[in-house]
Amino acid sequence: HVQLVESGGGSVQVGGSLRLSCVASGDTIGRYCMAWFRQAPGKEREGVAGIESDGSTSYADSVKGRFTISRDNAKQSVYLQMNALLPEDTGMYYCAARSQPGVVPPLVETSYNRWGQGTQVTVS
Repeated sequence: HVQLVESGGGSVQVGGSLRLSCVASGDTIGRYCMAWFRQAPGKEREGVAGIESDGSTSYADSVKGRFTISRDNAKQSVYLQMNALLPEDTGMYYCAARSQPGVVPPLVETSYNRWGQGTQVTVS
C-alpha cells in the first residue's frame, strides 16, 4: 500500500504563497489518482484539487486560479502551489491517493483510501 507524507506547510501573510509537497512510498504512484484536501477547525474536510494519472486536473471553485496541483511520478511526488492565499485557506492540508482510474479527479473524501498525516497552513 502507498504511504503518503506531506510537507511545506507554515504560516504566511494574506496574499502570500506556499508550496506543499507529498512524497509517496510503498508503491509506484504513476497509476494513482492523487488529491489534496483540507480541513479547517470545526469544519468538514473538503477537496481542494486532484490530478489523475494522465495529468487531468480538477479544482474546488474556491481555489481556481490561485492553486495549481502537479505531479512528478519519477520523484513519487505531488505538489500544491498555493498563491494569493486568504485567511479562509487556513487549515490542515492532506494528501490522498486512490488506485481506481478515472477521467476527472474526484474531490470527494470517500473516493480516496490512502491518506497522509497532514501539514498545517495558517494564513493571517
